[in-house]
Amino acid sequence: MDGCGEGSGTNRLMVEKLSLSCDRLLSHLQLACCPSHCASPLQGKDLLIHCLLDTELKALRLTGHHGDISAMVFGTGRDPLLLCSASADYVIIWDIRRCYRRTREGVVASGTVIGTLLGKVVHLSFCPCDERVAACSGAKVYILNSNIEEVLSVLAGHLGPLTAAEFCPWDKDILVSISEDRTFKVWGLKMEQILYQSAVLSASPLLSMLFLEKSRQLVTGSADGQVWSFTLPEDHRCHLVTKLDLHKVQQRHQRHLDTVAPQTGGVLGITPDPVETAKPVLRIGPYHRPDIDHGQQSWVWMGSSDGLYLVDLGTSELHMTLLFRDHPNLSITMAGSWAMSQGLDNSMIFVVTSLFEALVSVLEVRLLGSGSVDNLCQHLERLSVMPSAPLMPESPLNAELKKKGPKPPTKTGKRGVKEQPLVFHTQVKSSGYTQCPRMTMFSPKTNVQKKTPGPTKTNKKIGCLVSEYPGDTAAPSVPHTNLSTVKTPTPVCCTQYSGDGKQILCGLGDGSVLLYKSSLTGTPAVYTGHDKAVSSVAWSHIRQWWLSASEDRTLRIWPTGSPEPAVTMGGDEKFSKTIRGAQFYYLDKFLLLASGPSLHLYLYHLDNTQDDIKRYQQRSAIKLTRCLETKSGTDITAVSVINDFYSYIVLVSGADRSIQVLDMNTGTVASQLPDAHSRAVHHITQNKGSMFSSQTPDSYNLFLTSAVTDGVKLWDLRTLRCVRRYENHVNRCHPCTAAFSPCGRFIASGSEDNCAYVYDIRSSSYLHKLQRHSDTILNVTFNPAIPELLTGTLDGRLSLFRPGNAAIKVTLS
Repeated sequence: MDGCGEGSGTNRLMVEKLSLSCDRLLSHLQLACCPSHCASPLQGKDLLIHCLLDTELKALRLTGHHGDISAMVFGTGRDPLLLCSASADYVIIWDIRRCYRRTREGVVASGTVIGTLLGKVVHLSFCPCDERVAACSGAKVYILNSNIEEVLSVLAGHLGPLTAAEFCPWDKDILVSISEDRTFKVWGLKMEQILYQSAVLSASPLLSMLFLEKSRQLVTGSADGQVWSFTLPEDHRCHLVTKLDLHKVQQRHQRHLDTVAPQTGGVLGITPDPVETAKPVLRIGPYHRPDIDHGQQSWVWMGSSDGLYLVDLGTSELHMTLLFRDHPNLSITMAGSWAMSQGLDNSMIFVVTSLFEALVSVLEVRLLGSGSVDNLCQHLERLSVMPSAPLMPESPLNAELKKKGPKPPTKTGKRGVKEQPLVFHTQVKSSGYTQCPRMTMFSPKTNVQKKTPGPTKTNKKIGCLVSEYPGDTAAPSVPHTNLSTVKTPTPVCCTQYSGDGKQILCGLGDGSVLLYKSSLTGTPAVYTGHDKAVSSVAWSHIRQWWLSASEDRTLRIWPTGSPEPAVTMGGDEKFSKTIRGAQFYYLDKFLLLASGPSLHLYLYHLDNTQDDIKRYQQRSAIKLTRCLETKSGTDITAVSVINDFYSYIVLVSGADRSIQVLDMNTGTVASQLPDAHSRAVHHITQNKGSMFSSQTPDSYNLFLTSAVTDGVKLWDLRTLRCVRRYENHVNRCHPCTAAFSPCGRFIASGSEDNCAYVYDIRSSSYLHKLQRHSDTILNVTFNPAIPELLTGTLDGRLSLFRPGNAAIKVTLS
């Protein structure tokens, strides 16, 4: 036995505490470890127990098996500390403290046989209270009593050999098994029946599994590096939450490091792998971050043949990679099996066997005080939606539109007499010559009774307070209204509520815009003028104007209540490509729009007055202030800005799958995130809140991105990292959008399975699946004033959903 505990400074993440040479290959055996001990076979039939708290203590040797040991596991409790070991002849339970005591007394330590002649056991697991043991042998699971030799039940149903079986930590009567038949089964131990059976998940066998108790999820990994996360609800109807490919996740992680912090490759010990190798998920273990609430994290360790991977299942992002090739001091270069345990002092303990050599190594990993991936954010300039500095003198946001001054006085005749009005009022009272003469003279009124003063009526508009958005209400889930926008089915391309939540703009695929009341009652106002589909609609902050942009490369600004636009701009000669994300910006001071790789910032002055003679002459003025280009020159696919308060940040997504953060104070690209999705982002939106709801300042730094086949991602602008991922909805080809609720607690997303999905922002699993739609949900929008969700479909139908037990309103045609 070689001790390798030296050099465990903060710069070394993975330290080898023990290295054991064995007499035979142990590459695929299930080894065991706990915070205080680790176990490994010795000469095939004996057990060797090492104390991790005192490496100088002599190892404990346990004998009792007649055949080669094939699996072992420690119990979940610590007093007593139990160890279960299995061979082809016996399954034995060992009380470690009792064995230490009997060895010191000079007596041979013995265990309790709880199973006999079960065959080759490949996996063992204890129930949460250490009363039962599950032993996987062949295609069967044996449930054993941990106190006496008793087989409680035998579970058979898999078509191939089992690879693992684990008890559910929050329900001791539920057991989940995985097999080489590439499926998992949920068993009810009381009735000894299958409660749920999955479909075939992969082309390779399932090798590992883990329960996440806080989020009630089941995670399983396969031999080809695929990982699935399923919910395990009370009705045991599991549905997929997350699926990821470990190899692709590592490639994306490496590209992120090369872009964000290329100089930290030596610190993290990450070097590009010139040879592409398979990454089987041999073991999955939990990792509890000490700096956040355990209920809010979903980080797991994944042990593969080439090293360790720290993955956040909530975002499908890789946070750290600890590879054997980056740690040449380790005795193992390729792993065959892993055992994991939460150690003491925020450390992790790993027992790993070599794939090609007769070696067993005990590793300790400490992340606190080391150069972890999260520390990369400390080297980046912190970005925030809220301005932290005043405008710079040369900032584009300081631009002003020069107003035309009064016309110089015109020259008059020789005497210089100017034309002056004879009166000082615009109206002059009539002299009364055209009225009939008054026939009765003035007569005073007498005996007039004074009226008692009654309650005066107050104007309802005076003193009307804005009602606050309910922050503790449930998410909208009950259908309330459903109607068709037009007789001929046409897509609902974009929707937006006004700031007060009383009106809805709806842009259609036929080039028209409909203006509804928020209740969707009455006949909508119809605005026409665009030749192609409307790509975006937006309200001004003061709600006196709204704009529409179309695929015909034109933009129109409409006064509220007017059938004709005040401004029409664009065309093939002005914009070479389609206008994307046209919006009012900086509290209505600017117009912001994207076309091709350029972001255009306009100053404008709107004048809706018209001269009857020169009716078609526009009195409004628009001036280009700044035109910004993306760093890579790629076309902009989506834009998001906040107009409800002053903000310098503009978010744009590119056709090259990147997200770029533009600082309009400096007029430059402040940061860039490459490969944000596997496809180009088609929709991006920020957490803007509303005038009826207030959130913490940090909440406004969250934004959502949607991409075809890659779900919805939640990002934090301060770190430019994905903090959660939502993948329950279906989005394969259409540009389905997502939206924040005004309270910031919920997220809604469209889907191609004729349903809208509502998520809790803290969980990757959906809360509600809103059905009763006739086609793909393209757009979702929350009402800023009340808990209400609007959905728009591909066939031109609008639906309203509200929380509570509201009755379904009659469908309007």
